[in-house]
Amino acid sequence: MPTPVSERKAPADRAAPSDAPFDAILVVSFGGPEGPDDVMPFLENVTRGRGVPRERLIDVAHHYELFGGVSPINAQNRALIAALAPELRAHGIELPIYFGNRNWHPLIADAMAEMRDDGVRNALAFLTSAYSSYSGCRQYRENLFDAQQAVGPDAPAVSRLRMLYNHPGFVQANVDHVREALAQVPAGSHVAFTAHSIPAAMARNCAYEAQLRETARLVAETVGVEHWRVVYQSRSGPPQVPWLEPDVCDHIEQLRAPGVVVSPIGFVSDHLEVRYDLDVEARDTAARAGLPFARAASAGTHPAFVAAIREAIAERLAPGSPKRALGRFGPSWDTCAPDCCRPGNGRPSPWDA
Repeated sequence: MPTPVSERKAPADRAAPSDAPFDAILVVSFGGPEGPDDVMPFLENVTRGRGVPRERLIDVAHHYELFGGVSPINAQNRALIAALAPELRAHGIELPIYFGNRNWHPLIADAMAEMRDDGVRNALAFLTSAYSSYSGCRQYRENLFDAQQAVGPDAPAVSRLRMLYNHPGFVQANVDHVREALAQVPAGSHVAFTAHSIPAAMARNCAYEAQLRETARLVAETVGVEHWRVVYQSRSGPPQVPWLEPDVCDHIEQLRAPGVVVSPIGFVSDHLEVRYDLDVEARDTAARAGLPFARAASAGTHPAFVAAIREAIAERLAPGSPKRALGRFGPSWDTCAPDCCRPGNGRPSPWDA
């Protein structure tokens, strides 16, 4: 079982979760292989029940081979937790931090069992996604529900933090990284803000596209970029099913600009899809098109982003406290509506019961 990656506290009182104060933080993420032997089992976990041919898994496994069979996502999440723990303590928040993944070790159910054994009754979950969508929010809530069922009646309650797509700290982290990338290409270069593509039917059931456009607008206006667009990457699934477009490489091929910066604002860390789709495929596409290319870093452990997570935690510890947000939409919601972010494929959810 995983152990908390920040300093532990003594077990909390065994109060009913509805009455208990928040007594832990759970970082919830996607997970990724940490060695060559992990790659195929990880991909099988990700695609279980979807009928993906093994030939396709082998093709994707080759992407991981370029990076030694290691996805950087687990290391990035551990680095984020290592930065968040002292940030919380510096502001008087003394809560242990646990870490659980959807698809690879440490798994959410193992983290849930560890919290139960430590006496945690009511945790706050930070989902490593800044935007509302099925994959980035509702599915993680389903994963938490499944983990609670697996652990049993003593499993802690878990509430998620709000999405941070328009929090000043998330925006500032991306502003700084885009500025650094623009310094590497000619003046007047285009900025392509990238995000993971999702099926169009899924996008119709959530605020994903609108939130992405808002973050991109806030970053572009702050930096002073005139030419920019939201584009997509990492599409999967059968070609006859519509997904969000344009693809980042198709977009780069059609550009008429002195250079291009790609900024993965749809992600909070530089995991393998970011590194392969952008650092390999998009970079190669730009080279073939004769375009100077730079890739902005994701929010990662930028101090402003770490502080944004701490602020979101503090908001929940002190109900009614101010919530900071930029732009037109105001702060995102803490509690999802029952029909929020449906997958768009008719698949039932435990939250619909």
